[in-house]
Amino acid sequence: MNKQKTPKFKAEFLAPRYWGTLIIIGIMYLLSLLPFRVQLSLGSGIGRIAMRLMKKRQVTIKRNLELCFPGMSAQEREAILKDNIDNAGIALFETAMAWFWSDKRVNKHVTIEGMEHIEALEKQGKGALMLAVHSMNLELGARAFGIKKSGMGVYRPNNNPCFDYFQYQGRSRSNRTLIDRKNVKAMLNALNTGERVWYAPDHDYGTRRSTFAPLFAVKRACTTTGTSLLVDATDCAIVPFTMVRGDNGHYTLTISEPVEGFPKNDPDQAAVFVNKIVEKSILASPSQYMWLHRRFKTRPDGECCLYKPRLAPAI
Repeated sequence: MNKQKTPKFKAEFLAPRYWGTLIIIGIMYLLSLLPFRVQLSLGSGIGRIAMRLMKKRQVTIKRNLELCFPGMSAQEREAILKDNIDNAGIALFETAMAWFWSDKRVNKHVTIEGMEHIEALEKQGKGALMLAVHSMNLELGARAFGIKKSGMGVYRPNNNPCFDYFQYQGRSRSNRTLIDRKNVKAMLNALNTGERVWYAPDHDYGTRRSTFAPLFAVKRACTTTGTSLLVDATDCAIVPFTMVRGDNGHYTLTISEPVEGFPKNDPDQAAVFVNKIVEKSILASPSQYMWLHRRFKTRPDGECCLYKPRLAPAI
């Protein structure tokens, strides 16, 4: 197994080149101390301001909603877009909550349903692939779960080593460790030894280890075959979970029963299967999903980019 390198704090992080990063981390910590309702209100405002400055991101959100929900009225999509912009700002605070809140404060704001499914797998000594989607509050969901049952998260190390250190510390606060997304051997070892591994197969990761499968109204969405690789090699359980912030501001993390009928040794059909799970998770709260990611940027050979509306072919 490839050894997992844990980021360490270095004296060089105090150099001027990293002062900006340290200031950002300091601000995140201070923001996490504010009353919860104040954080939500400030987050919404920051989201709206940020999207005015990053108009391309707003265009991406709008386009993704058009592609996924063509049968939805323009007014309905616009409502989701506006809420999504608010939630993008709140996500900054939710990340700070996940990294800096005490266990007691996290437990106060998050209710977990379905933990009995995890306990049953634990008694069997069976590994669990915790299938997530990139909801805006995923960081807080992982932290809340980790307080009850630790696991291992799959992540991409940040190119800024100073930020990567704080990111690692925050994300592993209530979990056992993090695994570099390129370290497949470490994921397989964890699952084979009965561990829980957080895994989000919902983004477009490019053509390597991928296939094209339907996702909502898009018939050919580039989908990672990593789920097949992990399940086929370990016979682990697949456990979907969702994290939703209700209208009252309280979060509910729902752990579903392990799914059945996963197409073994068939990456193409498995991608179709996984995308159905992804769809259900997103629909739990569409406005809290990370629509600002260009989910359909990778196209089959010969197809035009879907993010150029005038050139986009019918799907």
